[in-house]
Amino acid sequence: MQDETSTDAPGVDELMQRITDAYDSLPRQLKSVATYIEQHRPSVMMDRTSDIAASCGVHPSAVVRFAQRFGFSGFSDLQAVFRQAYTGGSASQSYQQRIRKLIDEKAGEASGVSVAREFIAASRAGLDELEAGLDDAQFEAAVEMLEQAENIYVIGVRRSFAVASYIVYALGHTKKRVHLVSGIGGMIREQIRSVKKGDVVIAISFAPYGKETQYCVRAAQHHGAKTLVVTDSQLSPLARHASASLLVKEGSAFAFRSLTSTICLCQALFIALAYRLELNVEESRETSGYDD
Repeated sequence: MQDETSTDAPGVDELMQRITDAYDSLPRQLKSVATYIEQHRPSVMMDRTSDIAASCGVHPSAVVRFAQRFGFSGFSDLQAVFRQAYTGGSASQSYQQRIRKLIDEKAGEASGVSVAREFIAASRAGLDELEAGLDDAQFEAAVEMLEQAENIYVIGVRRSFAVASYIVYALGHTKKRVHLVSGIGGMIREQIRSVKKGDVVIAISFAPYGKETQYCVRAAQHHGAKTLVVTDSQLSPLARHASASLLVKEGSAFAFRSLTSTICLCQALFIALAYRLELNVEESRETSGYDD
């Protein structure tokens, strides 16, 4: 049993790692609870068991069983881990919560301008959260993978297609061979068929996770290629087996999620890669004595 004041109580990161490690072995209902907790870390400490259960489509007892599965006497003990981590946390998290509350209070009364301002504010909060939660090691691993890649395949469907298209456009300014897996004519399988060892597949997908994108990740792994996943949760079916994963959770307003943070992350990835590639060019020029 965990105690809120116990020095043996895990931190959020440790707890989430334990959940990730056990995820595949969890029953379906507990997987739903795990995904909810991963995607709602800042609010878990305040959410009621009944509300979480309703969001997950499970009985409240399943939420309690989930907590007990990880050594807590009840769900309130699990919440204490998040309460300790997030009480007095970053302004972006509390601000995002205030935005959502404001939207609920003004439902049906907001003007066009206020809708725009609230959506912009939600996007800004998402960027703050992206900066605070960026995994330095995973980002560096992603840059390294792309630098070494022989071919880069990019897949993103529906909402993520705009991001995939941007990445292909940006990487097209480097000397890398880049391929957009667009699925035009229903030819996803044909377009990803030539992926091989030494290549990298960039897969962008968010809940409920495109089946086409999942197929491309499996194909890459089958052929020995590396995978760089841009997604919203470490419990995502894409992230759990990726060579590197970059997590991004968008701000949202009026039930619409922004793409601001995802585009920003991908732009940062491109700039970091372009800088690394150009740095290598400069180093080779200095070594060879080449002067332009």
